[in-house]
Amino acid sequence: MTETPSRRRGTTSLPPLIAPPQPPDPRRVAVCRTEGRFVHRVNPADIGELIGQPGQFVWLDIQDPQEDDEALLREVFGFHPLAIEDATRHHERPKVDFYQGYYLLVFYAISYDRESGWLVTQPLNLFIGSNYIVSVHRGPLAVIDETIERWQRNEEGLGWEAGGLLYALLDPIVDDYFPVIDELAERVEGIEEQIFARFEPSALQEVFALKRDLLSIRRIVAPERDVLSVLIRREVPIFDRHIVVYLQDVYDHLIRVTDSLDTYRDLLASALDVFLSVQSNQLNQIVKALTIASIILMSDALIAGIYGMNFDVMPELRWAYGYLWALGLMAAVSLGLILFFRWRRWL
Repeated sequence: MTETPSRRRGTTSLPPLIAPPQPPDPRRVAVCRTEGRFVHRVNPADIGELIGQPGQFVWLDIQDPQEDDEALLREVFGFHPLAIEDATRHHERPKVDFYQGYYLLVFYAISYDRESGWLVTQPLNLFIGSNYIVSVHRGPLAVIDETIERWQRNEEGLGWEAGGLLYALLDPIVDDYFPVIDELAERVEGIEEQIFARFEPSALQEVFALKRDLLSIRRIVAPERDVLSVLIRREVPIFDRHIVVYLQDVYDHLIRVTDSLDTYRDLLASALDVFLSVQSNQLNQIVKALTIASIILMSDALIAGIYGMNFDVMPELRWAYGYLWALGLMAAVSLGLILFFRWRRWL
């Protein structure tokens, strides 16, 4: 436990309910704000007493929850078993559930790995009460540490109520969506160049891969937009009314992200239609060329078939120039057909 400025001036010490410093647990971080001061590394065993006293606000962050963490959520906070199950389960869709005295909010952080070209999504589960926030997630999440540090420095006047901290947490998460959208926009431009400038067949695979990524993001952003809509339009007892303006800002950002996703999906659909149209046109040209060649060869084969008949009386068979005559006739018929096709603009 770090020493606060008030202790150095010889004022009263921290309340006795706060335990002595404990060895830091990298999976579990508890920060408490009491009487305008921050207490770092609060003993989880004291959280139940802290949240039961007025003037206290606790933020508990749990990374990679284990059985003892679930027991803490169940016994100290009294969370519903279904809420705990949702918070510790993988692949839960974004949502907000209302329980007596608290809310469960599921949100997602999204990033883009340029080396592998894969989207990275990390679910963030938040239990939000009147004087506490419990965040549960798998793997490290930088936005949690950054928000806690900003809260401790009291940047942007975050205060010490749940609504302000929720905004301070969701706003950077949503802002991180825009660099991901920019990366996908560059991929869309690259695909358009492959199709319109060079017509590379490999572009078709890129189109479907990018459509899958856009759909994956939209499956996250669209429910999150509904979550913010519920928080904005419904009376939430644990939030001050002034926080609605800030949540509205996050909601507007999600609207922009959704509109961008829809725009790029339409561009990809148009590019796919153009690709298939060009490919079909190329196939038609090939089929037309083969058809014309077949007609010419069939005409030549007709002439060869006529002179190949086994009749005794055929004047040209014993003619000295019969062979040249047959070749010349084939050439004349072939040339005539080519000129006819050009006149009809089929060739």
